[in-house]
Amino acid sequence: MQFHHAGIATTDSDALASLFSTLFETRVVHEEMFGDLYVQFLDVGDGYFELLEPTDEGTVQRYLEKNGPGIHHLAMATENMPRTLQRVRDQGVELIDEEPRPGAWGHEVAFCHPASTGGILVEFVSEH
Repeated sequence: MQFHHAGIATTDSDALASLFSTLFETRVVHEEMFGDLYVQFLDVGDGYFELLEPTDEGTVQRYLEKNGPGIHHLAMATENMPRTLQRVRDQGVELIDEEPRPGAWGHEVAFCHPASTGGILVEFVSEH
């Protein structure tokens, strides 16, 4: 398993992408509308920054209202999602997603509840 991305909640993903492009000498490698979000991925070497800008009410909008901009989640890539989910279940970790669901950029994703992971929203990502 390896680091895949850090999801960053923001109210202005274009401005943040511009800032990060300058700071980290990177660029946006993928962008899309995904549900109630405008999403941009910036390549940062061994992973990505996923900028999450809400376009409507939803979980990221609620996160921003409660916490303000910042890191929303950390994502780890897995080659075997069913085995990974079973392993974390066996460890007593509460899952938000018992089964993988579609995620941005064509990935399958599943989230662990932050109450079980030290207050961090953890996402598993499987690229198909």
